[in-house]
Amino acid sequence: MSKPVVLILCTGNSCRSHLAEGFLRSAAGDLLNVQSAGSKPAGYVHPLAIQVMQEVGIDISSHRSKPLTDFLEQNIDTVITVCGNADQACPIFPGQMRRYHWPFEDPAHATGTEVEKLEVFRRVRDEIRRVFEAYGAGCRAVVTP
Repeated sequence: MSKPVVLILCTGNSCRSHLAEGFLRSAAGDLLNVQSAGSKPAGYVHPLAIQVMQEVGIDISSHRSKPLTDFLEQNIDTVITVCGNADQACPIFPGQMRRYHWPFEDPAHATGTEVEKLEVFRRVRDEIRRVFEAYGAGCRAVVTP
C-alpha cells in the first residue's frame, strides 16, 4: 500500500516549503510521502534555508525547487500551503482529502547583514518546526497503537 502524499506549497519553493518538508519528513518518519512545490518556483533551494536546517540536524541540501504542476496527475491526500499566494493559486489535486493553510513569513525577503538574515531564517525555521513537528506527531499517533 502506498503512503499518503502530503504536498507542501509556497510561491517560490525555495525556503518555507522546504523547511516544512524537512521537519514533517523527520517527524512522520516513513508514514507519509512528503513533497514540496511552488506556484512560481525559484529554481533553487535558498542556501540559508539549507544552513539553518543543518543547524538542527536535518539535511535538505538534496531538495530541489519544483513547480506544483509536477503533481497535478498524482493522488495527493493533503495539501498544506505556507503562504497566501500559494493558497490562492492552489488547484484541487486528484484524491485530495484535506487542505490546510498555515502561513509563515518568507525569510527569503530578509534584509540586512548576513547575521540579521540568519536571525530571520532561524525564527521562521523555529515557527515552522513547532507546527510541522506537532502535525507529524499527530500523524504518528493516529497510526501507532
